[in-house]
Amino acid sequence: MIIILYTFILLNLILSCLAAIQAPIIMMSQNRQEQKDRTRSEHDYKVNLKAELEIKMLHEKLDHLMIHQHKRLLEMQEIQTDFLEDIMKEVKEMKAKKDDRST
Repeated sequence: MIIILYTFILLNLILSCLAAIQAPIIMMSQNRQEQKDRTRSEHDYKVNLKAELEIKMLHEKLDHLMIHQHKRLLEMQEIQTDFLEDIMKEVKEMKAKKDDRST
């Protein structure tokens, strides 16, 4: 009975020593993993920041293009309106000449 008791005490002592040895190793491993995670998150932050700047630049380019395109479309619309007015004048003149001939 005493031998069995000493065996369990010895086993408990061995397990305690093993836990005491494993604890620093586990902590070092966690610290290394934490450092890797921190490096990875910094890299992700830099990539996201660069993507955000690129998107802002693209928005600015699109806004610039839209403004210039809007101006160009207005100019084209004015030219088309002038052409349409000229055509309408010619149609009215032709209609007036036709009415004069028929009377």
